[in-house]
Amino acid sequence: MIASIRGEVLSSGAGWVVVGIGGFGMRVEVPSGRVSQARPGGEVSLHTSLVVREDSLTLFGFATEDELAVFGHLIAVSGVGPRSALGVLSGLTPAEIARAVAAEDEKPFRKVSGIGPKTAKLIVVSLAGKLPELGLADGAAEVDGGGSQDPSGATAEAVRDGLVGLGWAESDAWQAVQDARGAGAPDDSAGLLRAALALLQGARGGRR
Repeated sequence: MIASIRGEVLSSGAGWVVVGIGGFGMRVEVPSGRVSQARPGGEVSLHTSLVVREDSLTLFGFATEDELAVFGHLIAVSGVGPRSALGVLSGLTPAEIARAVAAEDEKPFRKVSGIGPKTAKLIVVSLAGKLPELGLADGAAEVDGGGSQDPSGATAEAVRDGLVGLGWAESDAWQAVQDARGAGAPDDSAGLLRAALALLQGARGGRR
């Protein structure tokens, strides 16, 4: 795993830089509009994530550890690949992403190329409760206004809305959420979403 990279910028473009290291030029995909503005001849230091595919090895680089951590959470969301995650971080800072998630507002994500309404809703639901762990709690708190009086209820509602965004009827989605909670599903949004989805998909399969 290549955890970081530092060296002279040999060339750069929209969403990429080539960094010189020990006589080699290493291309790194970066958020467009920030790191990629580094001028050739200058030095850049990046936190990196190596994404391995059957036919490629691609290095993604970020100026801050928060960006790297958010990237990791984004690519763990179903339907969000590394390029889409990079697109999100090109248009939004980690703090802006945290505020959107805390406000359960998927609109900023829908503006990103390749992110549709269902995936945007899934991002919001999947990232709920995770970004404060990255030191972004202050940004999220600006929207939260002091916290919900019923965090477990708010999580259930967010998961229900996420399921509705994925195409399930609201009544079915809410029943699945309640059944999942009653069966001991995790309290976090991602865990509850997986459990509720499993119940809905199982019920659909049983009706075939």
